[in-house]
Amino acid sequence: MPSSASNYGFSTAKKDVRAANPLPRAVLRSNNYLLLDGEWHFALDSEDVGLRDGWYLAHPYEQIANWPGSVEEHMAKYQPQAPAWQDKVVVWYEREFTLPERGDDGTHSLFQLTFGACGYETRVWLNGFLLSTIEGEDVHYGEYTSFSFELREEHLRPVNRLTVRIVDTMDAETPRGKQESHVYKRGGIWYQTYTGAVRSVWLEMVERNRLRSRVGVDSVIEDQMVRFNMTTRIHDPGLYTLRLQVFDRVAPTPQPLATADFPLRLEAGQRQQRVVMELPGAKLWAPGSPNLYRLVAQLIDSEGYSAEIETHFGLRKIESRGTYVYLNNEPIYLDGILYQPGTATYEEMQRHMHAMQALGCNLVRVHIAGVDPRIYNLADELGLLLWIEVPSPHSSTSKSRENHRAELLRMLALTESHPSVVIWSLYNEDWGAQDIATNANTRRYIVDMYHYMHINHPQFLVVDNDGWQHISQEGRLKSDLLTAHVYTPELTRWAELLDRMVQGDLNNVAVLPLVIGDPFFYGRQKPLIVSEWGGFGFADYGGPQSSEERTERIRQFKLELRKRPIAGDVYTQATNIEDERNGLLDPHTGELSVPEGLLASQSPSAPETKDETKAS
Repeated sequence: MPSSASNYGFSTAKKDVRAANPLPRAVLRSNNYLLLDGEWHFALDSEDVGLRDGWYLAHPYEQIANWPGSVEEHMAKYQPQAPAWQDKVVVWYEREFTLPERGDDGTHSLFQLTFGACGYETRVWLNGFLLSTIEGEDVHYGEYTSFSFELREEHLRPVNRLTVRIVDTMDAETPRGKQESHVYKRGGIWYQTYTGAVRSVWLEMVERNRLRSRVGVDSVIEDQMVRFNMTTRIHDPGLYTLRLQVFDRVAPTPQPLATADFPLRLEAGQRQQRVVMELPGAKLWAPGSPNLYRLVAQLIDSEGYSAEIETHFGLRKIESRGTYVYLNNEPIYLDGILYQPGTATYEEMQRHMHAMQALGCNLVRVHIAGVDPRIYNLADELGLLLWIEVPSPHSSTSKSRENHRAELLRMLALTESHPSVVIWSLYNEDWGAQDIATNANTRRYIVDMYHYMHINHPQFLVVDNDGWQHISQEGRLKSDLLTAHVYTPELTRWAELLDRMVQGDLNNVAVLPLVIGDPFFYGRQKPLIVSEWGGFGFADYGGPQSSEERTERIRQFKLELRKRPIAGDVYTQATNIEDERNGLLDPHTGELSVPEGLLASQSPSAPETKDETKAS
């Protein structure tokens, strides 16, 4: 079996969340972990007979694959001449690990197994026993977020065998983003699939009664108040105390800036609890001043035993108000760039984030993809705003909407603590909602999710369908931003399209009408965002061939944007990816091919006076 003894270590949570975090998660836990990355046994189950034949009980694996790594990489290693899979892929992974010493008698702790991301369909066995996730799933669906298993004592051995079966298909009803499917085939803007064992897997010791590694944060900056949404996981019902302590991250002191205790009577199972704290004198988070605070949260039982997690947070407010977007009650122009991480490593994504900020961007639109959650932490620290999107399915059905909603909820649970995340898109260019203009069920689902987000996650702006075909009901736009994807290589045509848009022409700007449903009369009551433009690396877009020409074209187009009452723009795009050759930075090194600061601009002049802004 592959080696497992060399990757045992300790979390650095008790020091500071800025310390090196080897695990792909944003919330830290001061416990022991065993990283199970490395060499695993691997087998392709091309006839899908493994379940029937009990491969989880025993199987003569003949191949080795590195975890994390995609199914596509592993198949290419052993079948270099074979074509890529085009319908369904089933693979199995297996390894052994030695059970670490527990450190106590087991009264307060148990072992938990966590997959940073794996999918789309994952089954896991321990020593031949099928495991169920904490949410009770025998089969986990999804491939962009983490999921965990609590390991039962009777299934554990001194040396344990872990078996994983992964299935993915080209099914257009599953959230795929820009990976190819039965509907959209690879080529142009559609990419090769990248699925399977794509993030780390680790074993850790956790408390039986604890806080889960997910924290929601919603701040009311006028009252210097923060609402925390905590998730408890309880095996032993009883009385508990939730204790929250807030520390300054810049000038740490032994004593917290604020502390609060909340008595709770908790039943067995999992539940969410919202609590509120005041932070007098707290500084706000914003680009240019990314002020962060450290939260230490403890769940203390009636005997005084404490389970602890740690994360950071910031106080900020985002609003769609008239012509502009307001951050912390001040108008802000969104200088954005479209970012498609593709198969980039965590280290490469870190370089990308620094490079995009060097371009002058204050906003990164992470385009219908999941990223390593540590990237959200980095954006918090850099002061970069993030626009997040649900990886879209490729067909519009009741099942695709069910899958879409499940993926959205999984992503929200693990991102709602980050001040950098300010905008969410439900759909993009009606991919997965192609019948949005004709199907009332599709529109109803999108409107319902828009309202759900407003009620449950008021810290975000929400876009219903980015690019065009926003939904109007009774003249009310079901999107916080009126966004348009506008591509043209000609400066005069560009200026003409921008003029039409700001004058309220919603039908002759983008590929499709900007608004569907009943009539919507613009009247400047929603911020306009040109959420995709450029593409100047594409020859068939008429783009310039040299970096000097591209730089000048971008400057000219950007200048036209700033002459008009537009709230922000998103240049397309950051890096080259497969057939899309329109990036501004090297995908491996992060080196820029255009001057620094090219995408920066000045803050807008708001119609309100300073006094009116403060009074709001």
